[in-house]
Amino acid sequence: MRLAALFSGGKDSVLSARLAEKMGHDVPCLVTMRPENRDSYMFHTVNIDAARLLAEAWGKRWVEAITAGEKEREIEDLKSVLAGLDIDGVVSGAIASSYQKDRVDRVCRELGLAHVSPLWGRDRAELLMQILVEGMKVIVTAVAAHGLGEAWLGRELDLEAIDQLLRLRKEYGVDPCGEGGEYESLVVDAPWFRKKMVISEVEKTWDGLSGRYVIKEARLSEKRSGP
Repeated sequence: MRLAALFSGGKDSVLSARLAEKMGHDVPCLVTMRPENRDSYMFHTVNIDAARLLAEAWGKRWVEAITAGEKEREIEDLKSVLAGLDIDGVVSGAIASSYQKDRVDRVCRELGLAHVSPLWGRDRAELLMQILVEGMKVIVTAVAAHGLGEAWLGRELDLEAIDQLLRLRKEYGVDPCGEGGEYESLVVDAPWFRKKMVISEVEKTWDGLSGRYVIKEARLSEKRSGP
């Protein structure tokens, strides 16, 4: 099928689109919804500007749409965007959030599209390890949970970080994949990207309980080939 991927640049949106391709689907475009409301119920907001660069890095057509980010109305905004695309279905990165999946299901049903959700219902630890297996480079861009302090901002999701997230699940009930809003992420490189993101200026905010790693300046860089 010809699919459009819902794309924020975060680990789940990148991984789900990649897995859809590995399933044999064509994913020619990445759709980014830009909420004006920082507390959107449905869409990612942290460093959403980076989605354009990452779509270019991947060599995909990028489709952006502004939404007020108002509950339920933002779903109609998504529907309007998808209705204008020549596609057979949609890829989403939902793992266990019925709120998100049910609404994408509804939009797809109303438009006569398939909904492909490769991450749905999968084990959290398994998904985090797959990120490493796939060779994705992921950084943490926001935190808002017990056990996730300021030091996590900008941290790469490596094996040590994953181990700590799994321990925090036992200690505080943190979702290791961050689907409950515990943290946000950004993919800065992957083996299938044609270029990688280089971040040159950031601004960290921290209020004692939560914080953000806001990218102020970034560019794409060619990858080195050969030994």
